[in-house]
Amino acid sequence: MKPMGTIPADFGAGTPLRIAGETAETLVARAGDTPLFVYDAGIVSARIARFRSAMPAGIDLHYAIKANPFVELLGFMAPLVDGFDIASAGELALALPHKHARTISFAGPGKRDDELAAAIAAGITINVESAGEARRALAIGERDGMTPRLAIRVNPDIELRGSGMRMGGRASPFGIDADQAAEVARTVIAAGAEWRGWHIFAGSQALDAGAIIETQAATLALADRLSADVGAQPPLVNLGGGFGIPYFPGEVPVDVAAIGTALGEQLEGRDRAGTRYAIELGRWPVGEAGVYLTRIVDRKESRGETFLVVDGGLHHQLAATGNLGTVVRRNYPVAIANAAPDAPTETVSVVGPLCTPLDRLADKVTLPVAQVGDLVAVFMAGAYGLTASPTAFLGHPHPSEMLVGQGTQP
Repeated sequence: MKPMGTIPADFGAGTPLRIAGETAETLVARAGDTPLFVYDAGIVSARIARFRSAMPAGIDLHYAIKANPFVELLGFMAPLVDGFDIASAGELALALPHKHARTISFAGPGKRDDELAAAIAAGITINVESAGEARRALAIGERDGMTPRLAIRVNPDIELRGSGMRMGGRASPFGIDADQAAEVARTVIAAGAEWRGWHIFAGSQALDAGAIIETQAATLALADRLSADVGAQPPLVNLGGGFGIPYFPGEVPVDVAAIGTALGEQLEGRDRAGTRYAIELGRWPVGEAGVYLTRIVDRKESRGETFLVVDGGLHHQLAATGNLGTVVRRNYPVAIANAAPDAPTETVSVVGPLCTPLDRLADKVTLPVAQVGDLVAVFMAGAYGLTASPTAFLGHPHPSEMLVGQGTQP
């Protein structure tokens, strides 16, 4: 038997599983089939409310839509957050119907000229990742008779300790090295572009509040130093994000209240005239709100082990199989969604239909005894699930997605 992560408390401990008050079987019947991703709007709005209550006044919340670009979810979140951060022209097309262009920013290396032109025409902010990208954006703006809105993404000389993906403190394709960033900003301003400030992202998926607090303090100091070098007050300082969620055994939620208190202290006494500050989050507001539902199509014994073979797998939920940047494979929280409260348990592995041994959603976990036709729920499926998975692999059907629950909107 191997341990698995803890089911998010929002779903309760009882069986059968209920999502926004409805059983998994009811939701699958409404969708028409499995596999199915279900996102609980109430959990999303509660996370955002927790952020607002924890952070000091004047801190904007930006949603990085790469975490989950499901269109119904974007429409729900748009009035709850202050901005959308995108990473492609495709995401720009998804964001524009829901958010004013001036609240959208575009990050990521390798932006093509047609993407830069579309962003400039739409009036969104481009977080430039290199001096060359800045020159191309300026040239496109001049060619098209439009003023680009350009922020400088900085490759900081710091990293977020304990983060799952470190973005700073090293050579990187992301952002302009800190010792060159002010020079590029001065070039952008001198060329007549609308300078939108700094985007400084040091890492992601951190659960250590102390590390996030330390990184935010260093980020603020870096932004102050760069702004002094430029000789101009930045309209926006995007502090990045880094708030993680507890996927695996032994992990605990990040202390957002402690981060907010420390950030308030760090901003106290600072000259904030003309500058707004933002925190950019992707997985934190949505990751725990999602459940991936897949049905058992076969149950088999092999050399003393039991396998539950389901109709979903790594082609939809790559991260849960341990194949998305995980060095050591560990188990996401899973459950038999329609299990009886008093069902006996057994040790099983949950595997998908793909012709690869990598397609394993749970490895030797203890679950209620399940049979063909029962539903398996994979939690923590609200971020980097469907769109971070190889959906075309082996040609299996595309899963459905569904937003349920009312949540709270202003």
